[in-house]
Amino acid sequence: MKKEIVISSTEYETRMAILEDGRLVELQVERAGSDRMVGDIYKGKIKTVLPGMQAAFVDIGMERAAYLHSSDIGKMDKSRFDSEDFEEEAPAEIIRKTRRAGIETVLKRNQEILVQVIKEPISTKGPRIASEVSLPGRYLVLVPDDDHVRISKRITDWAERKRLRKLIAPLRPEGFGLIIRTEAEGKSEQAIRSDIKRLLRLWRQLKRKADKSSAPALVHKEAEMLIGMIRDVFTDDVDKVVVNSRDDYKKIISYARQVSPHLKKRVELYKGLKPLFDLYDLEPELDKMLSRKVWVKKGAYLIIDQTEAMVTIDVNTGRFVGRRDQEDTIFQTNILAAEEIARQIRLRDMGGLIVCDFIDMYSRENRRKLYEEFQKAFKYDRAKRGINPVTEFGLIELTRERVRPSHMQTLSEPCACCGGLGRIMSKENIATKIERWFARAKADRKYGDYHLVVSPEMADVMTGNGTSRVRRIMRAYNFKINVIRDTTVNQTVYRVYNAADNSEITDAYNV
Repeated sequence: MKKEIVISSTEYETRMAILEDGRLVELQVERAGSDRMVGDIYKGKIKTVLPGMQAAFVDIGMERAAYLHSSDIGKMDKSRFDSEDFEEEAPAEIIRKTRRAGIETVLKRNQEILVQVIKEPISTKGPRIASEVSLPGRYLVLVPDDDHVRISKRITDWAERKRLRKLIAPLRPEGFGLIIRTEAEGKSEQAIRSDIKRLLRLWRQLKRKADKSSAPALVHKEAEMLIGMIRDVFTDDVDKVVVNSRDDYKKIISYARQVSPHLKKRVELYKGLKPLFDLYDLEPELDKMLSRKVWVKKGAYLIIDQTEAMVTIDVNTGRFVGRRDQEDTIFQTNILAAEEIARQIRLRDMGGLIVCDFIDMYSRENRRKLYEEFQKAFKYDRAKRGINPVTEFGLIELTRERVRPSHMQTLSEPCACCGGLGRIMSKENIATKIERWFARAKADRKYGDYHLVVSPEMADVMTGNGTSRVRRIMRAYNFKINVIRDTTVNQTVYRVYNAADNSEITDAYNV
């Protein structure tokens, strides 16, 4: 598989796209003034301890307090580091103590504590934090106040695992744990030793800063998106990195020179006049990324709906009618959809609970094959996930780690008309609401002469079609109503004014 990284930078944003065999599968966007928080280390102060929730809220200097659950005390979120699965670690004493006696025995109000952000603020929720900090390197993750050595499960060769464990044991600094990342496979002792030295130097710097700072304070900022992604993604399986910014090109070359000098020759500085993303024909793909309807090969399509609680994806055959029997047509549609669903989930960076409604299949063998193909489609996904087999109703449920808002949330905003619902109230319903408004006004008998301001579409409904609703209201209640068309008002909005002094009274009879 050919893998490329395309990085386009402007004054206002940096976009990094990952392509597999020429297809866009992942996008990262960083905009000026919207720095990422995952991996940042703070010296915080406990604001509230809630024994009933086994959680605490910590002031880290942000508008909203950070959330610390008892399960994240003395426990590192290992999914941040290329989402590798590591060997199960022995429970630390502080974890046992917390579970046995409760969070209130470990944390007290106004206590200062070193914490690390493991999940960015999403919607109305503040960031989620862990009390065990860790520093990722190219080949290892350094874990202060730990004494274990763990190896990525993605390193499957047992001889290599044995070699790395034997190599790492004497290099582990006293009082620190180490996690061996996938990229360490086949690397020399010198490369790993250098990585440990860099991480130790970084730890000493941030520890000194933490000791001198008063809570709340930021003591360590995780690497910017460019360096962080290059650190985690620019590995030996990447064929080429193309970047349009000379400054970014220098940063990447400098980083590669330190950790993997042989990768320098794979970095290219693009100097053409045509925008880099246009050169790779990525802009149309990015526009489709925010679309609710996604076409699949052979005419099938997906409907993707994202809510606060979950993401639902519906598979439809569309124009695909197949050439054989119905079961075969449905099976082929589902297989094509499974590949595209996995791509869209990665591309849109969707997380949490995701329910995929495939077309029902009678054959158990076909359901098994679909499940296996769906798992294979996530082979290169760096996010931690869990996938359940196909149910008898044709559903596949999966969970995928969510450390930041999806691209749908960051690159779009709720519609001013529908408020993010996706649908607006019908004209007939709005017209009925207006009629009820005047019925309430009649009961009050306070006014008699009105201006009704509505959109042109609603004005047609209220005055047209030969049976004017406004005329009926005026006859029934002995009102005088002047309908005013306002092109700046959307279909769902109406405003009523007292004609005598032109004061708005819409809210006077709304419920």
